[in-house]
Amino acid sequence: MSLLQIRGLRVFYGDFQALFDIGMTIEEGETIAVIGANGAGKTTFMRTVAGALSCDPAMVEFDGHPIGALTAHEIVRLGIALVPEGRKLFPSLTVEENLRLGAYCGRPGAWNLARVYDLFPVLAERRAQPATSLSGGQQQMVAIGRALMSNPRLLLCDELSLGLAPVIIREIYGRLGAIAAEGTTLIIVEQDISRALEASTRFYCFQEGRVALTAPSRGFDRDAVSRAYFGI
Repeated sequence: MSLLQIRGLRVFYGDFQALFDIGMTIEEGETIAVIGANGAGKTTFMRTVAGALSCDPAMVEFDGHPIGALTAHEIVRLGIALVPEGRKLFPSLTVEENLRLGAYCGRPGAWNLARVYDLFPVLAERRAQPATSLSGGQQQMVAIGRALMSNPRLLLCDELSLGLAPVIIREIYGRLGAIAAEGTTLIIVEQDISRALEASTRFYCFQEGRVALTAPSRGFDRDAVSRAYFGI
């Protein structure tokens, strides 16, 4: 049984259709990249899997159960956590308070404050600071740590590198291997094709709300990826 099965996923904003018959199969332990230009539907896809947007229940199946109509807090309890685009930290709370909020659902597992601080030592040093007073890269670490505190089986990472310096991007992506080593399945949304493919085992390329191409992340035809990415 696949961990995540997407069948004919269609998502609307009012009368506007954002996703068209998306199909995807993800096995436990995989790291999958979703690439595509701005407006391709990547964030809409991630928000739908995470329960921020609703769809027909059968269109999204997690561990054999339809979850398309569940709320975000119900989906977190099942073991899916989202690191949202733009981080969405609580500005009135400290680093540690933001992290602790991630554990509100009470899911058992290996991730706790000590483990998050081991993964990102700088957060331990700044635990009492307001989360939004940190640098952009450190805020991204808080957002990842907050999601890990829910002990997810599936971690959704939306645009981890957005607005960050290359050295910080390398540092953050360097931690994904440790997360995957815990058995966590990852879906990574990225506009940076090279970065996404380097971190993943397979990829899906979205173009105008549709899957334009899917293939293993190694040995692919770069021209085919470019055509799928840009729709040419």
